[in-house]
Amino acid sequence: MRFAPGEATDFCSGGSWVPDVSRAVIAIGGNAIAESGADEWDEQVTTVRETVGELAPLVRDRYDEVVLTHGNGPQVGNRLLEQEASDETPSLPLDVLVAETQAQLGYALQRALDGHLDRSVASLVTLVAVDREAFEAAEPTKPVGPWYTAAEAESKPFETRAVGDGERPYRRVVRSPRPERIVEAPEIEAILDAGHSLVCGGGGGVPVVEQPSGGFEGVPAVVDKDYTTRQVAEVVDATDLVFLTDVPHICVGYGTDEERALTDVSAAALRDHLEAGEFPEGSMGPKVRACLAFLDGGGERAIVVHPDDVAAAVEGEAGTRIHG
Repeated sequence: MRFAPGEATDFCSGGSWVPDVSRAVIAIGGNAIAESGADEWDEQVTTVRETVGELAPLVRDRYDEVVLTHGNGPQVGNRLLEQEASDETPSLPLDVLVAETQAQLGYALQRALDGHLDRSVASLVTLVAVDREAFEAAEPTKPVGPWYTAAEAESKPFETRAVGDGERPYRRVVRSPRPERIVEAPEIEAILDAGHSLVCGGGGGVPVVEQPSGGFEGVPAVVDKDYTTRQVAEVVDATDLVFLTDVPHICVGYGTDEERALTDVSAAALRDHLEAGEFPEGSMGPKVRACLAFLDGGGERAIVVHPDDVAAAVEGEAGTRIHG
């Protein structure tokens, strides 16, 4: 744990410590870019600017170096819908759609952040290698794309599953492997070492498997973005890992009369809650696991917070702050 220069300890309200942080990885959820059904590009740009507006003072004044990652679920879903709605729209594989939306959102974030900083911002289309055997053995569970009736689902050339209610409960499901490594790790380090901020790892990265003869081949999957973000944090030796979500805190007893927000919590206590089944894989589980892996690897602090409260969270006054 590192403290501000000249101070042996630095505690905020509630006993939260504030480290002398120089490098952070901040993950922006896909719904923070296209919330409330914002499908049009102009609407997404407006939302990105609002989100970046909350981040910019923090990025400018608190951290020496910052990497942004982001979700892209709504954007990939829109592209799949476009492909099915028109015979004239080329049908592209899922890995290509992930790459497309990485570039699209990286550009939007780069453009929005550039005007706020005294350093340049780069965006990087990022590949993540997944284990071929693990990928082939995994069960497709991740819903993507449009909703279908039972009859529509039965006619599709891909696997579907009922994941909702009503007349259209079916969606396409794909594998969601964990990333083994970030292919562009050396480039990410070089960009930061050159003094730039960076947007990378969008949507968990473009999923690829290594070819026996060399090179990579894309696979139809959605890599979990939280685990990829944690790997980015490891690559850049970040001190802070920040997840921006649509809730203000991690909670235990969620949805029950016993619901309680976690504010300052140790990694050991959070692990106990995880092992007790508090955080399902379909909700907060991946973020909690990513935070714990980050701290296990030497990170100083992980934060889960709503975008509106991110500056206060970094100062120890909002969100869930997790320390080793």
